[in-house]
Amino acid sequence: MIKRNAIIKRKTKETDITLKLTIDGTGKSKIDTGIGLLDHMLELFAFHGLFDLDITAKGDLKVDIHHTNEDVGIVLGQAFKKALGDKKSIKRFGSASVPMEDVVGNVVVDISGRGFFQGISPDSKLSRYESDEGYSLESVNHLFESLAKTLGMNLSIKLSSANSDLHTNLEPIFKALGIALDQATQIDPRRKGVPSTKGVID
Repeated sequence: MIKRNAIIKRKTKETDITLKLTIDGTGKSKIDTGIGLLDHMLELFAFHGLFDLDITAKGDLKVDIHHTNEDVGIVLGQAFKKALGDKKSIKRFGSASVPMEDVVGNVVVDISGRGFFQGISPDSKLSRYESDEGYSLESVNHLFESLAKTLGMNLSIKLSSANSDLHTNLEPIFKALGIALDQATQIDPRRKGVPSTKGVID
């Protein structure tokens, strides 16, 4: 099977990002967004999803992390959309639950062509915490919303509980997303066409 690859370059007045993706990879990654916690989480995502992922991002971090975080989500979504092509024979759906200490991250995905994101409730006590760089629940929700809408994926994320450590809460989510997206992008040899009764996934 030919490996499904994409290279995306996106430059705006706020960010300059180059991303290389191989869906059928081995989990190797080289990530430098300038946001340490985000780098670590994307490394976990790639490792557990068995995606090869290189990201280099330069952004206006002297202002804040908002634009870099959002644009990384956009470019990641563009890369998956391009690498998947017409989406013939993909499984389309995926789900995973990953525990870490007292936290369980639950992720469900549907590569449907319709971008929709249901994220972690802002009422969660987790919303009170952020990293030293300013990364927070709002940041991760924004990243995933950008990814889901750009890829055309229905993405639902829930935490069965949350504790006071942001890292501990985010790690199982990114691992579960990698596993779920790996499932959804796998080729099903029984499926000869697009996995939709419409015959197309945008």
